[in-house]
Amino acid sequence: MPATVIVGTQWGDEGKGRFTDLLSKESELVVRYQGGHNAGHTIVADGEVLQLQLVPSGILYPYVVPVIGNGVVVDPKVLIDELDMLEGRGIDTQRLRLSGNAHLIMPYHQELDMVSERFLGKNKLGTTKRGIGPAYADKAARVGIRIQDLLDEKIFAEKLDLALREKNQVLAKVYNRLPLDRDELLERYLSYRPRLEPMICDTVALIHDELETGKRVLFEGAQATFLDLDHGTYPFVTSSNPTAGGACIGAGVGPRHLDRIIGVTKAYTTRVGSGPFPAELAEGDAVGDLLVERGHEYGTNTGRRRRPGWLDAVMLRHAVRLNSLTEVALTKLDVLSPIPEVKVCVAYEVPSPSGGWERLEGFPYHQSVLHKARPVYETLPGWQAEVETVTEFDDLPPAARDYVRFIEQCAGVPVSYVAVGPSREQTVVLPVAA
Repeated sequence: MPATVIVGTQWGDEGKGRFTDLLSKESELVVRYQGGHNAGHTIVADGEVLQLQLVPSGILYPYVVPVIGNGVVVDPKVLIDELDMLEGRGIDTQRLRLSGNAHLIMPYHQELDMVSERFLGKNKLGTTKRGIGPAYADKAARVGIRIQDLLDEKIFAEKLDLALREKNQVLAKVYNRLPLDRDELLERYLSYRPRLEPMICDTVALIHDELETGKRVLFEGAQATFLDLDHGTYPFVTSSNPTAGGACIGAGVGPRHLDRIIGVTKAYTTRVGSGPFPAELAEGDAVGDLLVERGHEYGTNTGRRRRPGWLDAVMLRHAVRLNSLTEVALTKLDVLSPIPEVKVCVAYEVPSPSGGWERLEGFPYHQSVLHKARPVYETLPGWQAEVETVTEFDDLPPAARDYVRFIEQCAGVPVSYVAVGPSREQTVVLPVAA
């Protein structure tokens, strides 16, 4: 049975959680394949808001096995707190499976994240300061500590000693911070073992066993395409690969298994933190303020106000290529309802080598070009009617339908779902996905 991947096509915050939740109902396994607790997925179901950071969305369904794959970095305290929150709401968490090869986020990762951002000053990257980047850096440097190391106290202690030998020197001598206490860290992390040990397993074998017996598997990415470490707007990116190809590495499957790749796209664009944003609306712009307030555009984890802008079709076309998208799931169409005219960035104007400006249809690979890019907009009529109660595509206002079809035309792949409100029940399924 082929598998499905859900990815974000912008800079995150597109509403992936709702579609992961929607498609979880049709799956036996839901696998998170990268990122850490810097990603927040908000699900609204039956009037209840649930915010998840590490646990895959499939936890809400008793027949789904949620899996945290090897590509994720895990703060065990955050994971345990999230499990406690879910159990407090009557949700069974015993089905969760945790890769022994996933890497641990350690307190020195968080310390280094905070002080290095402060050290960068105006050039800071806008990280969540939760240790994600330093944990992935240690993984690449082959000095990381993995989940499975918790199962052997001697190995864990040896790896911790080796790490602290360097980290405490850096914290004390470079950043003038107090060194971390080795014995306290050892005791604290080993105290997590009893809670996590029943969940730790070979998730690669688990996923392949399910695929080979015809079970449906859903791969869930965090962040989004343009935060990808290799393909995003570097250096203003995350520390892993949220693109669809990352599912192969972060879960241990080959591309032959990936049959359906759904790109989640907001009906406009937002960005948190620093970095280029060609279609951004100016600070104080009335439409931008409306998008933020109607769309509740504040970070799930950080509470930071997101930077708003019109939909960028140049980015969307590039995301289709990078992920081999089979379809698009469109979110927050309802947010645009009061606006008389809506705009879509269909190309960029960039400085010409011979002087002046030239039109660019594709996403620029060179950072200097991207930072200077100006949006070329196409304006479409708005529908100025609320759509939250619409359940069929044909019942949307004609201008709203035209907007969706225009996005399809720009993307080159069909739109399969349209979200007309925050709840998972407020989802219009188009014939292509029926």
